[in-house]
Amino acid sequence: MAAHVLSWCLQLSRTFRIGPKNLDKFQKFGVGSSLTAQCRSLHTSGSCQGLDEFFDDPKNWGEPTVKSGAPWTAKQLRIKSNEDLHKLWYILLKEKNMLLTLEQEAKRQRLQMPSPERLKKVERSIARIDSIVQEREDALRLLQTGQEKGRPGAWRKDIFGRNFWYKFKEWPIPWYLNKIYRRKRFYTPPFVDIFVRRRIEKHLRKINNARKAKMEEEKVLKEKFQRHSASS
Repeated sequence: MAAHVLSWCLQLSRTFRIGPKNLDKFQKFGVGSSLTAQCRSLHTSGSCQGLDEFFDDPKNWGEPTVKSGAPWTAKQLRIKSNEDLHKLWYILLKEKNMLLTLEQEAKRQRLQMPSPERLKKVERSIARIDSIVQEREDALRLLQTGQEKGRPGAWRKDIFGRNFWYKFKEWPIPWYLNKIYRRKRFYTPPFVDIFVRRRIEKHLRKINNARKAKMEEEKVLKEKFQRHSASS
């Protein structure tokens, strides 16, 4: 019985399938024009090509360079809706997978990847989409809860005098009964203060040395170009 029902359904689907061959059959009953209008108003997205989407367009095979546009800017992404950003992120992800496949194949054949800057453009666009989505989440959280971070916390110091952001956690018992929490030390001993000052001095000395090296380099370049201009 099930086989008869299945064969009947397949025959019915073949009969009512709308295509160029079947349009002539429907035109005999006076419905060809309406079906044609419906087919014209129908729009579909690109067909899924399976594993072929991991490879570049065959027109670009063997080409030393491939033309590509500029990466998406933050100004362009901010005017798009969340749904558009979600679709664009997946499109860029597919493009990134394709470029990574192309890069790996070029390494295997010991050849130069055509237009390798495309991968950097895609990665830059993906990073900007993530930053835009994070901006919207932060703005919504500030509006609803008034918290800047997704997970509340506070700035604290460790035993070495370094500042770090401590994320609050939920515990089933109070903090003064929690042995794991009490083993954490959120303070700096007095004998560490001298090492904190030395670390700050080392950091400032490093910045000062880099500034002096830059000034010396600019001075040497200035004298060099002055000699060349005088000799010419």
